[in-house]
Amino acid sequence: MLDILYEDKDILVVVKPAGVESQTSRRLEPDMVSEIKNYLHRKAQETKKLSTGLSPKASTAPVDPYVGVIHRLDKPVRGVMVYAKNLKAAAHLSRQVQEGKLEKIYQALVCGKPVDNVGKYVDYLLKDGKTNTSRIVDKSVAGAKRAELEYQILEKKEQEDGTVRSLVEIHLHTGRHHQIRVQFAAHGTPLMGDTKYGAPAAASVGRARREPLALCAVRLSFLHPVTGKRMEFSTKPQFVL
Repeated sequence: MLDILYEDKDILVVVKPAGVESQTSRRLEPDMVSEIKNYLHRKAQETKKLSTGLSPKASTAPVDPYVGVIHRLDKPVRGVMVYAKNLKAAAHLSRQVQEGKLEKIYQALVCGKPVDNVGKYVDYLLKDGKTNTSRIVDKSVAGAKRAELEYQILEKKEQEDGTVRSLVEIHLHTGRHHQIRVQFAAHGTPLMGDTKYGAPAAASVGRARREPLALCAVRLSFLHPVTGKRMEFSTKPQFVL
């Protein structure tokens, strides 16, 4: 069942669940594009039935609904996403991504506490397609891409075992592969539940307790592709400090 925050004839804003791909998957697993197409298909059938009185079986085969992928979230990440329902809206929203007008805010639980309460990370990341991982490298390395984010510590708490967890809010300026996970791990505060980039403690806790990756895209802001109105949508993370 789709968690729809907003819909009109041009866009659809939803909350992607953790464990679901943002776009069509080659594997036989659920993905948001297929879910949205199924939803739009059912909606079109119901609308036609109401207007014509014909059952879906008696109606003609529907046109495959258009669903434009504008941005992505990693499979284990839950959060707000916008999809386009036509080519014009997709082109407009994609330009906003390129021009930095589509703003993405995340919240994450990290192991330990970042050095500063408010800070910025600027690194260069290199993606390894064979292992589906990224790592920080010198900016002179071929293929390295600039990765920038700002963060603010919202709250921190000492755990029963003496370790510290911090709840951080993150403003992502670039959308690199696994960027938040890589940068926070490299700077000494890996995300809770991150079995790929986390420190041994974070990874073992995630596996032992089956904790999901503690990262959520909590807020998304952009200009409506037709009206030009600034729109903002949000959700709350499901993890607790």
